[in-house]
Amino acid sequence: MSVPSINVSRASAPRLPIHRHRPRRLNLLAIPGLLVLLLWASAGSAAARGVPASELADSRPGADKPPRSQPIGYDISYPQCGGPFPKAIAFGIVGVNRGIVYSPNPCLGSGSGPSELAWAGLNAELYANTGNPGPALSSRWPIGQTVPRVCAANNPDSADCAYDYGWNAAADSYATAVRAYISLGWAQPGATRTPVANHWWLDVETANSWRPDVSLNAAALQGGANYLASVGAASVGFYSAPFMWADIVGATSAFADYPSWVAGATTLQGAQSRCAGDGFTGGGVVLAQYLAKGFDANYRC
Repeated sequence: MSVPSINVSRASAPRLPIHRHRPRRLNLLAIPGLLVLLLWASAGSAAARGVPASELADSRPGADKPPRSQPIGYDISYPQCGGPFPKAIAFGIVGVNRGIVYSPNPCLGSGSGPSELAWAGLNAELYANTGNPGPALSSRWPIGQTVPRVCAANNPDSADCAYDYGWNAAADSYATAVRAYISLGWAQPGATRTPVANHWWLDVETANSWRPDVSLNAAALQGGANYLASVGAASVGFYSAPFMWADIVGATSAFADYPSWVAGATTLQGAQSRCAGDGFTGGGVVLAQYLAKGFDANYRC
């Protein structure tokens, strides 16, 4: 089976990432690459590093949770706009973007149709898309930015500039989440922080744009992770499939303090088997995703 390659020729286009963004009726045999295999299958603060699974549990009052032996949650995003949403969840994870950075999920907060954040609850886990298109392709490249790092105009294709790009993208995603909380009346108008310290995941997929230099991609991801730590995220981790992670950041050990949310399983048993080992980051596996009841389900390792 063919494996999707890294997109290095175009800026982040609104293409569907691999896991949670499928139509409700899907012929898996018609989808190449990872979709067949799975899909449906140092810098961060101490708070942003591998949190034990017991500390990541959903604490919403009255949540209908399955037996402790099967702590199953679900993740949804813009393809599920309008519902229906999964029921009887142990925890909910919601995408704040519309598949690419700087593009908000229109169903995150209140607005047209049911709110996905309301479905997941006040203590929702959140995930944000990532990418690194480079200065030639991005209209948002931080040329001339001096904080948190200096992106020099005479050297825009640098690790510092990639870091700033990742930082800025995460800041935009975080601001989207804050607006959603405000729209639901869960945060005061004008708030700049979410009312709870959410667990955040950075979604790393080859469907988005990346540079052929994996060190630049790693710098962009580090910028995103560090921004979320700076605003008090309860934890920061990464969602990916092992081969995609390797394509995008290589064999770096820079993220060994961050937990993995692993894609690749099509059954609960397959997801449970992915809980062993250190995950693609080296920081351990916290979640394993698989297909259940037409949705993306997640087993808490």
